[in-house]
Amino acid sequence: MARDAIPSRLDSMPPGPVLAAFLSCVETDRLSTPDRLRVIRARQRMISHLSAALMADLVSVVSGCAEDDEVARDDHEAAVEFATTEVRTALNLTRTAADRRMEDAVRISERLPEVMHALRSGDIDLPRALCFDRGTEHLPAGVARTVATAVIDDASGLTTGQIRARLRKACAEAHPEEARDRFAHAVDRRRVVFYPTTDGTANLEASDLPPDRAAAIRRRIDGIARSLHGADGRTMDQIRADVLMDLLAGGWSATGQTTTGRATVDIRVDLTTLARLDDAAADLDGYGPVIADIARRTADRQHDAEWRFLVTDDDGRAVASGTTPRRPTATDRRLVEQVHPTCAFPGCRMPARDSDLDHTVPWAEDGPTTITNLIPLCRHDHRIRHEAGWRYETTKTGYRWTAPSGLTYDVDRTTRRSRLRTTGGPSPPDP
Repeated sequence: MARDAIPSRLDSMPPGPVLAAFLSCVETDRLSTPDRLRVIRARQRMISHLSAALMADLVSVVSGCAEDDEVARDDHEAAVEFATTEVRTALNLTRTAADRRMEDAVRISERLPEVMHALRSGDIDLPRALCFDRGTEHLPAGVARTVATAVIDDASGLTTGQIRARLRKACAEAHPEEARDRFAHAVDRRRVVFYPTTDGTANLEASDLPPDRAAAIRRRIDGIARSLHGADGRTMDQIRADVLMDLLAGGWSATGQTTTGRATVDIRVDLTTLARLDDAAADLDGYGPVIADIARRTADRQHDAEWRFLVTDDDGRAVASGTTPRRPTATDRRLVEQVHPTCAFPGCRMPARDSDLDHTVPWAEDGPTTITNLIPLCRHDHRIRHEAGWRYETTKTGYRWTAPSGLTYDVDRTTRRSRLRTTGGPSPPDP
């Protein structure tokens, strides 16, 4: 079947009337898979553009109410409230939904102009824009804008989870005192909640725990569960739940406890932070960015544990590594985990220690089992790589993945940022 060709300039067409007119004429069932994906990306740019326009329209209603009502003219909160009521009735929304939409629009427009510009330009979508709003709403306006500006340039190549992690780190570093206060107040609210479900079961939730303690608990439960997996027909989720119940109810046997040893915590932290020379945020494996105080407290608790260190250059490339002499390890996995904290597939944040190690040059093709030929891939992405036709090659800063469609994605190992290479893969000529 003959395929229509999409002009290569589609990837650089800004959202607006011209792009909208072009997309309205596209018949996707006549396109190749790479071109269908390019059309999807173009439509997403248009959706982002219209989302920004809708936010601007919502804010304009606030201005209109301020002009038309004497009370709202001198009271911004009243203007927002009156405008929200107008929008709620016009769109048939609940009051809660209308309040949230208006709050998002006003806050992003007034506090985060760079985010609004990126949304209007189609560089990010609405979920990413809302990540910036939610992630900085607790900060003073000036600090919020500084934090957003530091992250926005990379946002188009980051998943929402990666954006939230970047924002948490940037917030902690930009306003460390506020981060410490928020953490202390949140920990003061720690609690365990028990409630029944409509299915006749019960839920048990622990909230606002210190992240280092929660990560250690999670690691211990996972370790015991992995040691038991395969012994019967239970899934990993079922085993984790059973392990938690047995541990808390006192039903876990001594034999079961000795299968995994002491719970471990992995945290990546700058030496300058440990030395109290700065308050740079650290990264807690399986959780994400934590404030400097948590990093130092975690390190203090591990004074008798094995320490692994990694020395990097200014670009984040490893130049040396090792362990403290108390319990040195000879396994390459530890070094690979230090160099590659997460799965190397575009957008994936699965911790390396929970991932498989993949041979860049396959073992079947005489690829060596060395740290230079191993990268972590989570089980799902490892299978995708070998069964679905994805392939990758190493670059100076990370990896270049090629999809079965022919499109290529660059992953920056130092920033975990992924970006579609519009020059990669087959590109049909302009008609």
